[in-house]
Amino acid sequence: MFDGYDLIVYGATVPALIKYEPWGLTPTEAGAIGSYALVGMLIGALVAGVVTDAVGRRKVLLISVAWFSLSMAACAMAPSAELFGLFRLLGGLGLGGVMPTAIALTAEYSAASRRSLNNALMFAGYPVGGIVAAALALELMPTFGFRIMYWLGATPLVVAVPLLWRYLPESLSYLITKGRRDEAVELAARLGTSLPEAAPVGQGKKSPVTVLLSRRHIGPAVLFAITSFFGLLLVYGLNTWLPQIMKSAGYPLSSSLLFLVMMNVGAVVGSVLVAPVGDRLGMKPVTAVTFGAAAVSIYLLSSPTSSWVMYTLVAVAGFGTIGTQIMVNAYVAIHFPPEVRATALGWTLGIGRLGAVVGPTFGGFLLDADLAMEWNFYAFAIPAAAGVLMVFLLPRGAKTTPSAPDRVAVRT
Repeated sequence: MFDGYDLIVYGATVPALIKYEPWGLTPTEAGAIGSYALVGMLIGALVAGVVTDAVGRRKVLLISVAWFSLSMAACAMAPSAELFGLFRLLGGLGLGGVMPTAIALTAEYSAASRRSLNNALMFAGYPVGGIVAAALALELMPTFGFRIMYWLGATPLVVAVPLLWRYLPESLSYLITKGRRDEAVELAARLGTSLPEAAPVGQGKKSPVTVLLSRRHIGPAVLFAITSFFGLLLVYGLNTWLPQIMKSAGYPLSSSLLFLVMMNVGAVVGSVLVAPVGDRLGMKPVTAVTFGAAAVSIYLLSSPTSSWVMYTLVAVAGFGTIGTQIMVNAYVAIHFPPEVRATALGWTLGIGRLGAVVGPTFGGFLLDADLAMEWNFYAFAIPAAAGVLMVFLLPRGAKTTPSAPDRVAVRT
């Protein structure tokens, strides 16, 4: 939820930041600052995928959440645009470690037949956080300015970290890899789950990075990373610039922020409804459909229409962008075996973050170029269409039926 809050909070505050006279930001400069956090996320995701194998997923998640919370507080106090951008970069390092770690843990503790659904339920917090950010911006920014939004972004330090410390279990595959099998058996029995299978003979001594880069996995890993590039370009580009794009199309700022709310509502509802279809039919056709929904809806937004049709298209676009990335993440978690899953997710999201870096800067260039209004939408529909083509190249993968588990029963 707080990761999603961070996604929207910058887009919601961009109009106020551009108007903030002491800093004198242009749209291009604001877009660049929006990308700083994403550069940090890129690095954080790549590092987290490797570090989790050394220190465990529990510690990585705890440190990541605390780190980005402190960085949010620093953003709220930033005296200059340069320091604000630096703190956004540092916050991205922490945020980058949250997503792959949370996905890997969710997949590990889910029954095989429910992995897509459980991942979507867990990830529902992401667009909910975006809705909260947009709603709070509407209510609080006119009175308190943009800084209050970043103070609120620091609350995970006192809300989430204590809960994680008290209740979050360690990864079973990490415990087994570290020779702590008795502890893993006790934990699995307490949680009512089962143990991951041991790594294949000859693979146990190989690092997850080496396994991921092997002939068996490198092709799918590259394809998933490119697919994630297009997905995250759309997620971060639209969530950063949608208020400003809609404002340039003649909508007042309050209505523009409501578009962000509708976009994230569409992501929550669509993802939870569609994820079970992925569990039954496989993730490839579902992901292709969600990318296609994004391309069509964003294209249609370029034409003026009635308000209810516009809000519906924005909701579909939210499902097709944020929802697509949720599907891609579940696809990766299902495709790769447990011993390399966290590293594969870190790789996919890390390389994919290049798209997240490009998205906000791309939107800033579009607005600075002063093109015809409809091109602000066409420019984002094109990468959505490219994403559909990439999905056709991905491996089909097995349907996540109960007959194909990657676990063994716990014997007590």
